[in-house]
Amino acid sequence: MSDVTHILTAIEQGDTNAADKLLPLVYEELRKLAAHRMANEAANHTLQPTALVQEAWMRMVDKENPKFANRAHFFAAAAEAMRRILIDNARRKRALRHGGGQQRVEFEQAELAAAADDDQLLALNDALDKLAAQNKLEAELVELRYFVGLTLEEAAEVLGISARTADNYWAHARAWLFSELKGR
Repeated sequence: MSDVTHILTAIEQGDTNAADKLLPLVYEELRKLAAHRMANEAANHTLQPTALVQEAWMRMVDKENPKFANRAHFFAAAAEAMRRILIDNARRKRALRHGGGQQRVEFEQAELAAAADDDQLLALNDALDKLAAQNKLEAELVELRYFVGLTLEEAAEVLGISARTADNYWAHARAWLFSELKGR
């Protein structure tokens, strides 16, 4: 077993110091995943990859007796935490007290405002929730590919399925999501 797996086991058994040992081992990998995800965000986003990693870390290990079966489960939990943070951030920015999705435009360039990228992210989140109700594994595959930036092979390994099965799930999920989002 790897050091990460040993530490995850210690966390599960209630070792309060184990989380402090885990962060240095996984931080760079989490930061790369966050940076990859943040590269797809709108140009005007305010959340930085480091902040995304820190917030995800806090959500994952600061709860009472977190449980991670293995390294794959840990990174799947990180993907879910990052997704939730990005969705919460998008919802917060759309709130009326934060401008309700309006975009700052210089007077000289005044035109009709384009739809905010936050709207697309929220629509994707709603569609993913619907997909998860029908096929949880496909929704998890999309999360790992879109929100974490894993390759198809890496996501297949995390989910414990073959690369061919992941390819089939990916094709179906993309078609289903395209249809769902197009129907809006």
